[in-house]
Amino acid sequence: MVDLLQTAAVPPGNRHDGPGSLSNIKGKKSSKKSRARRGKQGRKRRNKRKRNNRTPPPILPPEAEEGNIEYKLKLVNPTQYRFEHLATQLKWRLQEGRGEAVYQIGVEDNGLLVGLTEADMKGSLKTLKRMAEKVGADITLLREREVDYGLDRNIRKIAEVLVRKVPDDQQFLDLRVAVLGNVDSGKSTLLGVLTQGELDNGRGRARLNLFRHLHEIQTGRTSSISFEILGFNSKGEVVNYSESRTAEEICESSSKMITFIDLAGHHKYLKTTVFGLTSYCPDFAMLVVSANTGIAGTTREHLGLAMALKVPIFIVVSKVDLCSRGTVERTVRQLERVLKQPGCNKIPMVVMNPDDAVTAAQQFTQSACITPIFTLSSVSGESLDLLKVFLNILPPLSNSKEQEELMQQLTEFQVDEIYSVPDVGTVVGGTLYSGVCREGERLVVGPTEEGRFLRLKVGSIQRNRSACRVLKAGQAATLALGNFDRSLLRKGMVMVSPKMNPTICCQFEAAIVLLFHAKTFRRGSQVTVHVGNVRQTATVECLHGKDELRTGERAVVRFRFIKHPEYLRLSAKLLFREGVTKGIGHVTRLLPQDQNLNHDQNLQDY
Repeated sequence: MVDLLQTAAVPPGNRHDGPGSLSNIKGKKSSKKSRARRGKQGRKRRNKRKRNNRTPPPILPPEAEEGNIEYKLKLVNPTQYRFEHLATQLKWRLQEGRGEAVYQIGVEDNGLLVGLTEADMKGSLKTLKRMAEKVGADITLLREREVDYGLDRNIRKIAEVLVRKVPDDQQFLDLRVAVLGNVDSGKSTLLGVLTQGELDNGRGRARLNLFRHLHEIQTGRTSSISFEILGFNSKGEVVNYSESRTAEEICESSSKMITFIDLAGHHKYLKTTVFGLTSYCPDFAMLVVSANTGIAGTTREHLGLAMALKVPIFIVVSKVDLCSRGTVERTVRQLERVLKQPGCNKIPMVVMNPDDAVTAAQQFTQSACITPIFTLSSVSGESLDLLKVFLNILPPLSNSKEQEELMQQLTEFQVDEIYSVPDVGTVVGGTLYSGVCREGERLVVGPTEEGRFLRLKVGSIQRNRSACRVLKAGQAATLALGNFDRSLLRKGMVMVSPKMNPTICCQFEAAIVLLFHAKTFRRGSQVTVHVGNVRQTATVECLHGKDELRTGERAVVRFRFIKHPEYLRLSAKLLFREGVTKGIGHVTRLLPQDQNLNHDQNLQDY
């Protein structure tokens, strides 16, 4: 409080004797004119403070020339010439996004969120719909929000619109998602709910259709790799097995397909899980964590495998109906701590509403650090729609330019599965790594145990149980080989163009990092090596520049396969394990076998 006595003691010459001073408190009242002047000055000061404290306009990153995101301030009543230009621009964005484009309406090219009035927004969306119809696409309004800068009283909005069109040379857009997580975390149940369209009864009814073996049904544990599909039509609506649909009908009705690769969670089947991650080339990985048990069992190991192979990962916390909100929050905090550790360096993003789901899907592929976290229940259906929104918007990782470069290379198909189908013959399943494969094409398959390649002819091709005439790089399919002897085939082989002159090797070198070893890693150690679809035991021949390795150390190591030669690619990611021993790396050098043989001597007719 101000001391009045001290104030009164100030000499008159140093004192403010204006109307509002203490010396005039008991004097005459201030005039009406002076009060008006002070009020006007006060209003000016308050307005100035408001202007200084006003939140700056939100902005997005400036528009990029490449990519599938387009900023448009306004699309109201364009001329015919302008409309044709806009339609051509939309085609380019769809091509960049391999069939998907995102339009931000009410946003300037520099990223400033200006917003539009309601009338202008309706006109812009109408024009965008006409543009989509011209190129044969559909639009879906993802979200719309108000932008208020306090400049006027009119409500201004911005809109985010998804434009989707299946490319003319494809049947549908396809993404592969590997499903990871500890045993009993609810992986198969979640996939059953998503693909069947019915909630679980709390006792595992939804997962029964996913199991392939009797012991899986009896124990409730997945031991093999299975595939399930979830479709979305051009309007973003879910297409699954509900309403008695078949796989063929789902493929026909969908413009986007999510193929889930259901992997085993028990440590006993870890080699099967690793094979699924390395061989099937998933675009993304979904780590399922039970809310009531938290991070347990193989959860950390599966997270580490996905990160070592550089597969983008998002997390689903399941079974939230079994525990309290506090338990769920504790599990989420536990996940956030693990993701922020130096080994991970991830930024967790908890998805709470549809707006968060849209933001997470867009930032997930743009930044390798973002890790979305969903909390849901397969019994009550809580937040299940948020995961569907996320999967619907999730864009492919590779752009059109990278896809085109792969298609220009020679044909290379990885053999992951082998079947015998009545009235069809031998069928192989796998992924086309590069090139284009057509019905009736002649390829060579190998290597055999002797290091040879056998000539064969591709019969029919199927993708997701639907006939397909042309298979392109990055797509998974099954190929019918007619009466080709199944006993000559094995997992880990490749089917390549005869022009390729494939290089096979029994020995190779790799730059590795030893993630964990109980003692020391030295010459003579044996480990199981995973490189793509190749899985074989190998012996350490030598460590360049070192006698032994300990946990966390790096070296260039020469491996030798103990059974038969394999086909490898330079720079391919490598993962090896044996018991508690684990390591990662990449292939740096191939030591070809039988270099004195020419290409024709290595080919045999079946």
